[in-house]
Amino acid sequence: MRSSDTKGLSRGSQENASQRNPIVLVPGYRDTATVFSTLTRYLSEAGFQVYPVSLKPSDGTVALDVLAEQLSDHVTGSVGVQGKFDLIGFSMGGVVSRYYLQRLGGIHRVQRFVTLGSPHRGTWVAFGSNRPGVRQMRPGSDFLEDLAQDEEVLDQLNFTSLWTPFDLSIIPAKNSVLPVGRDERLLLPHHRSLVTNPQSMRRIVQALRSPVKDRPAVQLAPRGQGQLLPA
Repeated sequence: MRSSDTKGLSRGSQENASQRNPIVLVPGYRDTATVFSTLTRYLSEAGFQVYPVSLKPSDGTVALDVLAEQLSDHVTGSVGVQGKFDLIGFSMGGVVSRYYLQRLGGIHRVQRFVTLGSPHRGTWVAFGSNRPGVRQMRPGSDFLEDLAQDEEVLDQLNFTSLWTPFDLSIIPAKNSVLPVGRDERLLLPHHRSLVTNPQSMRRIVQALRSPVKDRPAVQLAPRGQGQLLPA
């Protein structure tokens, strides 16, 4: 870690800890919480409480909405049943996180949402497997189309999508971007560098320190109908 990064962490450590939300980290395809080992250490040194989750199985043999239920259980067990927190999803974990936000009520608790190379619009790589969870990550899948119907609700959060044009896991790489929130292109060499590269980690911390938006309450429509209604 460069000295400039260390100084930045020292300044962050002096901030009021009460202004920081707990952070839940959601890994990607065939990953466990260990994929976040570098990022977890970086965020901890910056003064954040971090709660990575391992979704099982993460190899696409179960549907992503099933993994989102696991994420919901993890939130209850780690962060609790009340209180605000921030959410970071890497790769497939960003799409699982969206289901949690848009279909399982997470939108009422999450204040900052960061995705790292997530196939929001799908990836052509997903045609290489016929497993249920992988099929859901194909461009135009029913799962992604359902989430797209009310994706504008994410604009009520501090939503940031970080991605790299050199990503060979998300093809085309631009499918990591949604028309809501804020996206930032990072010239990083590969997919996994989004969770290990100092440039990416600095951007993540900046997103986690951004002032929270004032937002109206929302009420979830029945699951699968693809609509969020004002409360």
